[in-house]
Amino acid sequence: MDPILTRRSIRKYTDQPVSDEDVTYLLRAAMSAPSANNEQPWHFVVIKDRKLLAEIPKIHPYAQMVPGAQLAIMVCGDLSLDVMNGYWVQDCAAATENILIAAQSKGLGAVWLGVYPREERVRALQQLFGLPEKVLPFALIPVGYPAEQKPPADRFNPNRVHYDRW
Repeated sequence: MDPILTRRSIRKYTDQPVSDEDVTYLLRAAMSAPSANNEQPWHFVVIKDRKLLAEIPKIHPYAQMVPGAQLAIMVCGDLSLDVMNGYWVQDCAAATENILIAAQSKGLGAVWLGVYPREERVRALQQLFGLPEKVLPFALIPVGYPAEQKPPADRFNPNRVHYDRW
């Protein structure tokens, strides 16, 4: 529970490199997410090229922190693998959250930047990264060692819990 309860959106990073082993750890966590009918309709683009990282804020208005990260992971849904008709969004969301929790468990900072369903972001990122037409970018996750500390946020709200009926 600790990585879940202490995870925060980190937008400032140090220049300390993130190891390839840690990147694999994050991707292994992502691919351990549940998916409808176990279709696993995801692909992941690991972005380390500084020039590409610098292009992302020109496409995504809330991605100003991306060039300061050591890398970003783009979570993508492959519509050709979406046999369950639209559940790819939930599947990719589960994979994205797993990356965030795994990053926290490794002492890394990360933040979820939504891409889908914003058509202009989807199309521009498809073009920038040469994605096939049926592969849609779902989210971007900049990753690095945190250069900021945020206290845990207790978001539990018993007023949002209903038993048996509303």
